[in-house]
Formats: sequence, structure tokens, C-alpha cells
Amino acid sequence: METELRGEPAPTSLEVVFRVRDLTKTYIVGDTRIDALRGIDLDLFAGELVVMLGASGSGKSTLLNIVGGLDTATSGSVGYRDLDLTKADDRDLTEFRREAVGFVFQFYNLIPSLTARENVAIVTEIASDPMSPDEALALAGLRDRGDHFPAQLSGGEQQRVAIARAIAKRPAVLLCDEPTGALDSKTGIIVLEALQHVNQTLGTTTAVITHNAAIAAMADRVIYLSDGRIAEVVENAHPVAAATLSW
Repeated sequence: METELRGEPAPTSLEVVFRVRDLTKTYIVGDTRIDALRGIDLDLFAGELVVMLGASGSGKSTLLNIVGGLDTATSGSVGYRDLDLTKADDRDLTEFRREAVGFVFQFYNLIPSLTARENVAIVTEIASDPMSPDEALALAGLRDRGDHFPAQLSGGEQQRVAIARAIAKRPAVLLCDEPTGALDSKTGIIVLEALQHVNQTLGTTTAVITHNAAIAAMADRVIYLSDGRIAEVVENAHPVAAATLSW
């Protein structure tokens, strides 16, 4: 595979990282047809921070999973730079996920018997050009917590370990599915500060999906989804610091 998968600083021009065209996803459950996505057209640009906003069932997670190579489309196309994800084989998709994409989910999925540093090291051991676990933890605001086990960390700290694990391989893209959904507002804002810091420091294209409208203020663009379609895309001329958010 010739596609370059390494993360790079954000360019001065708007470089398209993902190009999504007429994307659909249909699930058949018994005799019921569920149209999760109904013809999505979307570009994601290098270095931007995007918030995808919508109610439960609007298609946010399905879209993120297909863009991240975790799920397949029913029809349409998804391109990552010069790689067509909808035509890629399992080997190419595995390399894409391993090298190009970091994932952060609502639940932290840390290994309880490993320290924060060791949880991050799991990723650095398989990536081709990783940063050190301690560097990744420092970027997530956990410089002094590397020797602590998950049970010794707060929920927000565990989520920041998950962020450190996701960014340790220097991904070009960071995909976050309800990263504050299990946290109170004060702790959630600390997690969003870490995501914003990573986006600005590494130039990592960052997409955050949420049902929390307050988070939209920190985005470069806000993509509103409803009933499997993009209802509106709003460019934010003045994104705010995550520390100023409240809900």
C-alpha cells in the first residue's frame, strides 16, 4: 500500500484528509430495516477540530466507525487521502487503523493490571514511529501519573490515559466517540482541554461526536446530524478554549 499514513502538522492550505460521498449504511434486524446513514457527503480537513452533533440515533457513531475503518458502508465511498477505504482489503484497513487513526471512546477500556504508562506502551510497541509513553501522557496532562493503575485514577484521568494511548502512535486523525459522556462537566472539560491541546500541538485532525451542544463552541466546524443525514455544517470563526465551556 502506497498511502502515507503518518501524521503531519496542519498545512496552511485546506488539505482534504477524508472525502465521504453519498455514504449509506443500512442494518437489517429481523424484518426491520434501519437506515443509519442516508447519503452523507462530507470532507474533513487536515488539522481541524470538528464536532459532530446530534441526538442519539442520528448516525454519528455509525459515520465515525465507517470513517475509522471499524465498520463498512452499504454504499457510497470513503477516501482517506489516496486510499479508498470502501475498496480496501483487510490488510490495508488494518494498517490504516494501526498507523493513521487514534480512537477515544466513551468508556476507557484500560487494562486494570497495567499502569497508565504500560497501557500506553501497548500501542507504542506496535506503531512504526511512536512517541514515548511518558511523552504521550505529558501531552494528555498526566506527566506524573504514569506509575498509577487505573483503579488509582479518577474517571477523567483514565480518559486522559486513553487519549495518551490513542495519540502515542502519532496518528494523523483522532476520532472521539462521546469522550465526555461518562464524566461530570468539570471533569469533561479537562478531557476536552487535553483533546484541544493535542489538536493544536500535533496538528492532528480531530473529530468529536457528542449530543452535548455546549461542546460545539470549541470546534472549527460543527456538523449537525439528524436521522442519518447532515442537516447543517457551521464554520466557527472564533473557536473558544475548552476551559471556558460549561454545561
